[in-house]
Amino acid sequence: MTDRARQPVLYVVACGGRAAGELAPFVKAVQDEGWDVCVVATPSALKFMNAGDLADLTGHPVRHDYKHPDEPDVLPPPDAMIVAPATFNTINKWAYGGSDTLALGLLNEAVGLGLPLAVAPTPNAALARHPAFAESVARLRSWGVAVLLDPGRLATGDTPPFIPWDALIETAAYWRDRRLPGATP
Repeated sequence: MTDRARQPVLYVVACGGRAAGELAPFVKAVQDEGWDVCVVATPSALKFMNAGDLADLTGHPVRHDYKHPDEPDVLPPPDAMIVAPATFNTINKWAYGGSDTLALGLLNEAVGLGLPLAVAPTPNAALARHPAFAESVARLRSWGVAVLLDPGRLATGDTPPFIPWDALIETAAYWRDRRLPGATP
């Protein structure tokens, strides 16, 4: 899927939550790392983000719904995907193959294609302790998905969900270094 003659493409998948409104600095940072970034949002994420600003920043429309089969793709194919923020709902649906949103459909395809995947779950403390969440995280990890989760921070319940933006930027840089022409593994 990777075309070495072009910039690698990173899909940033955003779910509903305040952190979806904080994507612009992250997008800029991974662009600075050499990625062509496309943003895909769940319908709930749109409530928190400025899709127009993100489209201007990336040069691509923010996709949030399936297209008609006869319509052309408006985004280049991804080389990797990062999900941030990732809700309890999306984590659980993804882990069991649910594809009722464009974001989930693309994530499930990415698993099947063997693309590099990282996710930053943002459940509150109670949802983080739910047995389905632990099962889903373990299932995603068993598929090779990098799950960036700070159980200690979640257990306290004292802070809002935390997105490890710096760790996600480092992950994207690591992937890029192994995919760009001339990179050494």
